[in-house]
Amino acid sequence: MALETTLILFKPDAVSKSLVGTVLARFETEGFKIRGLKMMALSDEILAEHYSHIADKPFFPDVRSFMQETPVIALALEGEGVIGKVRDLLGPTDSKEAAPGTIRGDFGDKEGDAKMRNVCHASDGPEAAAAELKRFFNDGEVF
Repeated sequence: MALETTLILFKPDAVSKSLVGTVLARFETEGFKIRGLKMMALSDEILAEHYSHIADKPFFPDVRSFMQETPVIALALEGEGVIGKVRDLLGPTDSKEAAPGTIRGDFGDKEGDAKMRNVCHASDGPEAAAAELKRFFNDGEVF
C-alpha cells in the first residue's frame, strides 16, 4: 500500500461535543501520523469551493451555516493507505447507517441531520486529498 496524506475536518459537532481528542486518538492508535493540525473559521469562499459539488443545491445554506457554527479542526494525516482506512474507521456518511465501533456510529447524530452532523469530513481519494490539503493548509503547514 502507498504512503498517503489525507485531509480530515473535525466538523462543528465534533468541536462542540469535545470529541476531537477522542477521535484523534483513534487515528493515532491506527498508527497514522499527524503532519498538520490547525483550528480555523471557515469563510463563505472556502466553503463554496469545498462544497462546489452542492453549492447550487437548496440545502447548501444549511451546510454553510452548520460549518460556520464553530471553528473546525483541519488535520493532515499520513499513513499507508490512510485515505481508505480513515473512511472505513469513520463509517458511512449517514451516521444513522454507521455501525457501532465506527466513529460516526459511536459519535454521529442519530436524531437530526445524520449526513451533515457526522463528526468528520475525510477526503475520498488521492486527487481530492491533494486539492483539499492545499485548500485548508498553506505552504509550510504540512510537515
